[in-house]
Amino acid sequence: MAVHSRYLDIAAQIRARIEADEWEPGAKLPRLDDFAKQYDANRDTIGRAIGVLETEGYVWAVQGRGIIVRHGMMRLRRPRGNLVKRNVATDSPGYSFPSASGQEVWKHHITPVASEEPLTDPRIAKLLGVAVGTPCMRRFRVTGPESEPPFQINISWIHPRGAESAPEVGSQAPGPGDWLYRLEKAGHWPISWMEIHRARMPTKDEAALLEIPTSLPVLEIVRVGTSGGDGQPIEVTEYIVASDRVETVHVLHRDESAQDPWPEDAEGLDEPETGR
Repeated sequence: MAVHSRYLDIAAQIRARIEADEWEPGAKLPRLDDFAKQYDANRDTIGRAIGVLETEGYVWAVQGRGIIVRHGMMRLRRPRGNLVKRNVATDSPGYSFPSASGQEVWKHHITPVASEEPLTDPRIAKLLGVAVGTPCMRRFRVTGPESEPPFQINISWIHPRGAESAPEVGSQAPGPGDWLYRLEKAGHWPISWMEIHRARMPTKDEAALLEIPTSLPVLEIVRVGTSGGDGQPIEVTEYIVASDRVETVHVLHRDESAQDPWPEDAEGLDEPETGR
């Protein structure tokens, strides 16, 4: 076998073993030296093979912990729809957004933080309609199913006029989306939303929080909430999700110009079918 493809062959064999459940999600793989003995290869070749699997999202090489099998490839990807729902299963009013989740119980993977911080990201500041550096209420969450590593990072920025009219948006309510209910109650009903999706590479801090390699892209979803009271942005929320753990689903609708058959086909469509 050609030397340049040897590491790809080894990567394929290890990949097949992972997919066959030889190692459970979260388990450590053998050391590079052990793999080198198994495959009669040098350590550098094994390292390149592991690098391929890390890029594909199968494993995560952690300093001091070894090579960890990731959860992302171990389950079906979760469709993410476009419906915003009111919470009916909790005692706290609020909203649930399309969060690529099923019926699992989700938890906070770090202690939620809400604090006034300067908004230094020019893109987010523009979407929120404030000058760069403006102090804004920032809500920071890392959430996911109880039995898995973190699924997504949520960072919400609330316009100063929203935090001033509803200071309780900085609290941690028992139900999800309660702070949006507080904003609407303070005069911003009904909030309407739009989302901006893009793929990008994670920052080092984002990769650490999501427990993914920095070589694995993330899906960034930026949600802009517009106040129904004054028609201006009231909140901007970033969702950052490992790209191998979510799919987006979009239903396409016909414009009014595309509702009727093409003129040259209309007559034929009105005629009954005949047997062959």
